[in-house]
Amino acid sequence: MKKVAVTGAAGFLGSHLVKRLLEDEAIEVIGLDNLTTGQASNLAEVMGHGRFCFLQADVADPSLAQCRQWEGVTEIYHLASPASPQLYQRMSLETIAVNTTGTKQLLELADRLGAKLVFASTSEAYGDPEVHPQPETYRGNVNTWGPRACYDESKRLGEVLCYEYWTKRGVRVAVARIFNTYSAGLSNDDGRVISTFVNQALTGKDLTVFGDGSQTRSFCYVDDTAEGLIRLMEKPEADGEIINIGNPEEYTILEVARLVKELTGSVSRIVFLPLPEDDPKVRRPDICKAERLLGWKPRVGFREGLERTIAAYRAKLH
Repeated sequence: MKKVAVTGAAGFLGSHLVKRLLEDEAIEVIGLDNLTTGQASNLAEVMGHGRFCFLQADVADPSLAQCRQWEGVTEIYHLASPASPQLYQRMSLETIAVNTTGTKQLLELADRLGAKLVFASTSEAYGDPEVHPQPETYRGNVNTWGPRACYDESKRLGEVLCYEYWTKRGVRVAVARIFNTYSAGLSNDDGRVISTFVNQALTGKDLTVFGDGSQTRSFCYVDDTAEGLIRLMEKPEADGEIINIGNPEEYTILEVARLVKELTGSVSRIVFLPLPEDDPKVRRPDICKAERLLGWKPRVGFREGLERTIAAYRAKLH
């Protein structure tokens, strides 16, 4: 029986990954979350599962290393961190701590246990990019003195820590730079664009587009993102590498709003609000490295994924 730990297990992506891992009868999962932004309800269907153990814990807490549940863990997925801008800006110091102190502590544990660690970094490491699409070799255009810096820069420092433990200690690590991921698992008040638009459309509220809507994003369905993370863990070719995980299909935010209106049949208006500070103008992954090293690329197109998401959110409303 393989023993796997997932931090941020009660979050959107973490809970999906936990459920995916438990589909393999040869895997036992330890899920950790301090429940500041994660929701225990995301794990309701696996609570009580014979191969799942949940720990309410903060990965930045030094006492975590003493938990007996770590013994026998051979794989660590480090997904803990607020990811929604409105949440990480509200919890800026906690966000910095989980991505730096927490990451260092987990790397120490990986070293002690002889485990591999996959660190969930972010496309925000590229900042407001001047290279498009963004390959892993691009060093980014990040503002260190702004409202998004707590997330962007702490994730970048987390990557540095992974590099140091890989090169100095030989700890097996792989870094996923995750681009926008979506499905109905995002909470209604998450603040990210897909959950916001779909809920606004289904409830007849105005769809709020920031700026003129010409900024672009690339959206990856959660099933595909989880598969990418699992391949990062399983493939030795990923050891010591940073790899983009995202869907290279690119849409303007205004196109997304119009598509949501079309697929929901909503009569909601599209209204425009001021653009937030440091909001990236473009975002699209170059996934050549993921295709080459992992044999991975997204399978779910944006329209199909959006139809699934809308159907699930609609079911929640009834």
